This record gives sequence, C-alpha cells and structure tokens, in this order.
Amino acid sequence: MSDERTALLAGHDGHTGPITETGTKTDPREWLAEMALLFKASVPVMFAYMLQNSLQTVSVLVVGQLSPEALATAAFSYMFAMATGWLVALGGTTAIDTLASSCFTGSADKDKGSLGVLLQRGFLVLTALYAAVALFWCFGSEPLFRALGQDPVISFQSARFLRILAPGGLGYVYFECLKKFLQAQGLYSVGTCVLLITAPLNAVLQYVFVYSLGLGLDGAPIATGISYWLSCGLLTAYIASAEHHGRAGWSGWAVRRAASTGMGAFAKLALLGVVHVGSEWWAFEIVALAAGRLGTVPLAAQSVIMTMDQVINTVPFGLGVAASVRVGNLLGARDAAGARRSAHSAAVLSVILGTLLLILLMASRHVLGRVFSDDADVAAIVAAVMPYVALFQIADGLNGSCGGALRGMGRQWVGALVNLVSYYGAALPAGILLAFHGWGLTGLWCGQCVALFLVGLLEWGIVALSNWPAEVRRAFDRLEAGGVATVRSEFDEDEE
Repeated sequence: MSDERTALLAGHDGHTGPITETGTKTDPREWLAEMALLFKASVPVMFAYMLQNSLQTVSVLVVGQLSPEALATAAFSYMFAMATGWLVALGGTTAIDTLASSCFTGSADKDKGSLGVLLQRGFLVLTALYAAVALFWCFGSEPLFRALGQDPVISFQSARFLRILAPGGLGYVYFECLKKFLQAQGLYSVGTCVLLITAPLNAVLQYVFVYSLGLGLDGAPIATGISYWLSCGLLTAYIASAEHHGRAGWSGWAVRRAASTGMGAFAKLALLGVVHVGSEWWAFEIVALAAGRLGTVPLAAQSVIMTMDQVINTVPFGLGVAASVRVGNLLGARDAAGARRSAHSAAVLSVILGTLLLILLMASRHVLGRVFSDDADVAAIVAAVMPYVALFQIADGLNGSCGGALRGMGRQWVGALVNLVSYYGAALPAGILLAFHGWGLTGLWCGQCVALFLVGLLEWGIVALSNWPAEVRRAFDRLEAGGVATVRSEFDEDEE
C-alpha cells in the first residue's frame, strides 16, 4: 500500500477481464490487509466529518454569548438544517459513491472523464433537491415550527436564520459532491486538509460577523455559509491544479451530456440515499422530542448523550463511506471475490471499533455526565443509560459498514427499507411505550439499540447472501443506463 490511491486500484489497468468468482481459497492475510486498507481510508473521512460538524458547533458557541435566546435559536436552526438540507448533501451524494467508484475502475483510461459527467449530474440533481428544501426554509419553516409548539419568537428567528443560511448551504452540497468525486478516485484526505484550513477561518469569521460587524445572530449563518463556499472553492482549486491526482476524472464541462441521459436513475439513487441516511437521523429527532416530554432532567441527559454521539457517529459514518467506495471500485474492476471480502471485512472492522468504543464509554460512564453538567440527577441518568449507548456503538458500526457496502452495490433501497421497518415499525413504538411506562430515557435508548442491531444484522445477512458476480454485472448495467462509457465485451462469455 504505497499510497491511498494505489492501494485501492492495484492490479487494475482499465481493461476487461473475467469476473473473479467467489468461493475461492482465502488467505487470512488478505482479510487483515483489507481491514487495514479500509481503516486507513476511513480515518481522514472521519476527521473530515468531525471538522464539518465543528463549523456549526463553533457557530453555536459564539452566538451563545449573545443571549440564551440566541443560543436556542442557533442550536435549533442547525439541528433542523441537518435533518433537511444537509441530508441532501450527505444522503444524496451516496449516488456518486455508487456510480463514480465503479465508473473509475470499470472504464478504460480514455473514459475516466466520465466521472466528471457524473459529478455534473450530481450538481444538477442535488441543486434541484436542495432548492426545494431551501424554498421550504424560506416560506414554510415558521408555520411548521409554530405547529410543533415552538415559542413564537424562536419560530420567527429560526426561520430568519435558515433564510440567511440557505445560499451558503448550496456550497455545502457542492463541497460534498466534490469530496465524493475525489474519494471515488481513492483520494480521501484532500477534503480533510481543506477543512483544516477553513475550520479555523470559520471561527474568525463567526466572531467578525457576529461581534465586530455588529450583525449579531444574523452574522452566524452568513459566516457559516462563507465557510462552506470557501471549502468548496479550495477543493475546486485543488482539482483544477492537480494534473494526476483528482483531475484524471475531469475532462471538461459537459452539462448537456450530464442532463441528457441517466438523470432519472441518478435522482432515484440520490432520493433513496436521503431516505437511507435520513430515516435514522429522523428517528433520533423523534427520540429527542419524546425525551422532552419526560421532563427537563431527562431532556438534559439526552442532550449530553447526543452531543457525544454526534462525535462518535463519525466513526461508523466514515467507515461506511470507505466501504461504499471500496466495494464500488472492486465491482467496477470486475473483482467479485474482492468486493465480497471487502464488504465482510468492513463489517468485522466495525464490530472491532464498536467494541473499543463500548469499553471506553463503559469505563467513563460515571464521568461523562459530569463533564457536561454539574447536576447530579443529569449525571446519574447519563450513567444509567450509558450501557445501552455503549452497545449501540457496535450496532451503529454494523449499520454504517453494511449500509456502505449496500450503497456501493447500488442497493440504497434495501438499507432504506430495513431502516424504515426497524425504526418506525418496531423500535420507536416500543421505546416510547417503555419510556412512558417506568423506563424513562433508558426505554427510549433500549428501543434504539434493539432497532439498530436488527438493522445491522439484517443488512449483514443481505450482504452475505448477495450474488457478487451478478452485482458486477448490475454495476455495469447502471453505468450503461447512465450513458457512461464502459467496456463489457466479456460479459456474454461470463453469462455462458
């Protein structure tokens, strides 16, 4: 593994070859090497999402010095933005994971520019999706907030906050598209390096706009939006200046080609990606609302737990991105056996990382609550719920890794369906029932934990039962349906 690109693409030169079948003799060293590769690829992705989350966290901290009302407005607005607009970026761009990763290894060298077509298709489709969300922010958010029982002042200020944030959010969407474009080529660390520049700049911008320019609460979304567009601009500059790293997939603007074929298939994958990722996020928002009805102390404990989980969640999410790209790359390289091994390696690695997190959380269960709150009752509830939160990390890792593998296979619909059935058909009703019949916050987390174990194990079972040579063929079918040039001359022989 000389660098992050050659490790992903070793042994593939863009030409056709027979599909390698599953069931061949395996070497344990290959599995260990695969897990090491996935871990190496996922680490910069994890840090990138941590830094992206820090942009909003810093904004809330800066605004919080204005007044409690400003703090509540900013925190609520960013939470709503995450569950709607940012979901378009993080869920919708999984379509690029699926298609671009297979395209990069499945196309001949002269056709690598097809990645650029997919990127432009992503710009078109996700701009349309985000525009719908932004219009709702501008004209529908305040009535919704009032209907949900929010304070009228918070409802008005949050709606204004989102209107100001809306133009900057498009920079977030484009930044995610560009990151996926680079990740499909095995370049995982570029986005992290960009955020290492823009994250400190964001802190400075927040102070300048909120205090130095006297814009107050309005300055926070302006500074955040500028930070997103700066990140997008720096990533664009990298691609434009890199002759052999990142620019290989770009052959110039081809908007007409991007819009002429494959738009429907891409939009379908993007929407299913939004549902796949969003179904879990929305479930946690419902848990937060339910926790609020349990009382002030349980709500405070839930806030502490979710603050920690937002940081910890970058581990399974980062591993899922790496698994998605790796599986897609191997399917494009016609390596069915390698794709199968990679999917299972990601699942095993997620269990290992989840177990380490479980040990860490259990060892510090009586300390974590006191780090965030001096209230003894809050700390006690956090300690009581922590065993379920700790077990949740293993399940969340399985969901992230197996969900990533399914996205690499273009089967976002499977993950979305499993999430919807497990969360909304079982976990949430059971958790809420337990919560209001003596279990309190522990009941809510027990339901979430059971749901995610169901999701993870079901998805792993689906991955295990997959016909991997058939997945290779389906990967090329998707590319052909999208008008992406690929080489398929030997598939007829494989069919025979």
